[in-house]
Amino acid sequence: MNAVVVYQSKYGATKKYAQWIAESLSCDIKENKNLKAEVLLPYDTIIYGGGLYAESIAGVGLITKHLSLLEGKKLIVYTTGLTPVTCREYYDKLVAEKNFKGDSLSKIKVYHFPGRMFMNELSFVHKTAIKTLKKIISGKENPTEMEKLLLDLCDTEGDFTDKNALKNLLAYVSE
Repeated sequence: MNAVVVYQSKYGATKKYAQWIAESLSCDIKENKNLKAEVLLPYDTIIYGGGLYAESIAGVGLITKHLSLLEGKKLIVYTTGLTPVTCREYYDKLVAEKNFKGDSLSKIKVYHFPGRMFMNELSFVHKTAIKTLKKIISGKENPTEMEKLLLDLCDTEGDFTDKNALKNLLAYVSE
């Protein structure tokens, strides 16, 4: 197998998963810092990881904007974030619609993994976004279940990364 793991990580969870995957598969690993899609051409399997920020997968355009160039390759995308992976509506609707246009999801296998968050590590922009979200949701008379969950997540801190979460992704790569 000729595989590569590419990642874009801001707070460390996505990088941690990338390292675990590359170690498990004994494959190359590359950080997505101005990486050109052509660098991925020698690989048969491309695994891309990015953190979730307001349903957007960091840097996933490296894959989604170059699907025709990457035709015939096994393409995998994984995300990291705090929204529980059991929230299927969030991942299957909001994340999918925002990141994968047209029939691109038929060409890409997607996995979601628990991330990490510590308020003291967040950028000013992310701290401000969380405070604003909390204020908006707290002011609602009848917040939805998703809004209630988001409000709880705003106060969540910790490292929830889990190497065991990679089991299905690693099995898929080996198929």
